[in-house]
Amino acid sequence: MAEFSATGATEQLPTIGVAVVGTGFGQKIHIPGFKAHSRTEVVAVYHRDPDQANAIANQYDIPHGCDRLEDILALPEVEAVSICTPPFLHYEMAKRVLEAGKHLLLEKPMTLRATETEELYQLATEKGVVAIPDFEFRFIPSWQLLAEYLEKDYVGKKRLIKIDCLFSSRANPERPWNWYAQKDKGGGVLGAIGSHVFDYIHWLFGPVQRLCAQVSTAIPARPDPNASNLLKPVDADDTCLLLLELADGTPCQLSISSVTYEGRGHFVEVYGDRGTLVLGSNNLKDYVHGFRLWAATAGQSLMEVEIPQRLAFPETYLDGRLAPFIRVVDHWVQAIDNGSVTTLSLKEGVYSQMLMDLTHESHETRSWVEVDKHKY
Repeated sequence: MAEFSATGATEQLPTIGVAVVGTGFGQKIHIPGFKAHSRTEVVAVYHRDPDQANAIANQYDIPHGCDRLEDILALPEVEAVSICTPPFLHYEMAKRVLEAGKHLLLEKPMTLRATETEELYQLATEKGVVAIPDFEFRFIPSWQLLAEYLEKDYVGKKRLIKIDCLFSSRANPERPWNWYAQKDKGGGVLGAIGSHVFDYIHWLFGPVQRLCAQVSTAIPARPDPNASNLLKPVDADDTCLLLLELADGTPCQLSISSVTYEGRGHFVEVYGDRGTLVLGSNNLKDYVHGFRLWAATAGQSLMEVEIPQRLAFPETYLDGRLAPFIRVVDHWVQAIDNGSVTTLSLKEGVYSQMLMDLTHESHETRSWVEVDKHKY
């Protein structure tokens, strides 16, 4: 990526050295995404096992493979760090990254509780570094078009919002037990998918005023990967049902599950007094590929809306998550260039995490809970 100076000469902008901490989602999306972006270079990778760290570094031609976060943070070429480890590791790792004065890209769910995310947000502000969450739905063309239709008040006064996220990724009870099965490790479908949903509800429709929730675990035990014929208990949620009342009074119904064989996929339906918008995908293998937008004015039939070229990805990939992640990286790079971030900062991560906390509180108290609109 180049920039023209006042004299007409081309000025090459500097590359940002990035360390990738975590090699599950990191190896599938983060490393390829940073390599695809013209302004970022992966200069280090972290894995808790040193042999694995070095093997991954060699595989992707990364200069440094490290098994200690302090070694990564000591590298002068590391200017920014992406953290994509399991959620229970996020807070301590992110805190050390920010204390070292490095920019941060943090995978969702942010942390285990909103107070931790709030502390990270304040620390990033104090250190003058850019910290953002990886909320990819904001960067998908069909979602951006939905946002434009809502901005134009296409549906008029909203009467109902209905959101379904019904997948089968963990419907098979033979899928092995791991950290995802543990509530205290940040596992469960609420953190995996609900964190995204809470962010885009706020982005598209505004803040939530109060909510009522029920979370459940349909598969209470899974096979121990280290011991045949043994089952280990699961206490993380795999299904969540919520009723939300938005600040403007609009009711919102939300159903999330990872254990629904042949679930309908991901759909957002918006019903108003002037029209209807439906965004959805029944692709159960890729949560980005396949989204389409339908629209209808009051009394008319839904018609699919063509996504304009100005919103389209410049390049698509076999794994649909990669293209929007590259746009997240671009957002991060531009904020680093500008020295601050105005939208989609860790503040939005705090809000999403707070709604997850309140979801559990509502379930435990079996009651509606109010959202502190003054605090967030």
